Amino acid sequence: MKSILDGRKVLSAEIEKIAEVAGYLWQNGWAERNGGNITVNVTEYVDDEIRQMPAISEVKQIGITLPALKGCYFYCKGTGKRMRDLARWPMDNGSVIRILDDCASYVIIADNPVMPTSELPSHLIVHARQIETNSGYKATVHTHPIELVAMSHNPEFLGKDVLTKILWSMIPETKAFCPLGLGIVPYTLPGSNELAEATLKELEDYDVVMWEKHGVFAKGTDVMDAFDQIDVLSKSAKIYIDAKAMGFTPEGMSDEQMGEMTRAFNLPR
Repeated sequence: MKSILDGRKVLSAEIEKIAEVAGYLWQNGWAERNGGNITVNVTEYVDDEIRQMPAISEVKQIGITLPALKGCYFYCKGTGKRMRDLARWPMDNGSVIRILDDCASYVIIADNPVMPTSELPSHLIVHARQIETNSGYKATVHTHPIELVAMSHNPEFLGKDVLTKILWSMIPETKAFCPLGLGIVPYTLPGSNELAEATLKELEDYDVVMWEKHGVFAKGTDVMDAFDQIDVLSKSAKIYIDAKAMGFTPEGMSDEQMGEMTRAFNLPR
C-alpha cells in the first residue's frame, strides 16, 4: 500500500522527527502504556495530490467550530496507541487528518483509519489560537515527566511562577531554553473542556503548562522544540530532587544571577 510519505521528502522528514520525539518520551519513562499525545500542523507540506486524496474514514465531529483551521492538515497520534510503537511505525500509530470546510469536522486521509487521540479537540483549539495569532507554533506535545509531576504534588510549588523560579535557578540552560517558564493548571479532569480552556489561557503567557498531578502540555515551532523545553525543565526538576535526596535544599541561582542571564541573552523574562 502506498504511503502519503512516498516521494515527499520534507513531509517524511517531519514525520520522522515526530517518531524520534515519541521514542525519547518512551525512553525517558514519560509515556507509560498509551500515555501522551502529539499533534503537528503539517499543512505547509501538503501538495495538490494530497488535497485530492479521498477520505478513508467517515466524517468525524470535532465538537467545536474552529474557523482558523479551515483547510488545515494535522498529523495526530492515534487514540490508544503507544509512543514506543509510534516511534517505530508512525503511520500505523497515527494518521493525517483534513479539517473540512465547516471547520467543525474532519476526515482521516492517510495512511490508515487510525482514530486520533481523544484529546484532539483540546489540541486543535491550541493550534487554532496559534494560527489566529500568527505565532509560528506548529506542534503540541502532552507527556508525563516523572520529576515534574512529582513536584506538582507539593501545593507550595503551585503558586504563580513559584515552580518556574525554582526550575530556572537550577541550571542556566533552563532559563535560556525555556524563557517563558512553566504555567500551572490546578488538577482538572483529563480530557475535559475545563482542562482545555485552562490550558489555552496559560499558553497565552507560557509555552509549557503543568497539569497538576498529571503531566505537561507544550507548544513549539516544531515537535523537537516542544520536546526540548520539556526536557530542560525536567533536567532542573531532577537536579532539585537529587539535591533534596542528598539531604539539602539546593541554593539555586540568585535573582541577580538570573537577571544577568535575562540581560545577557535578551530573554523575554
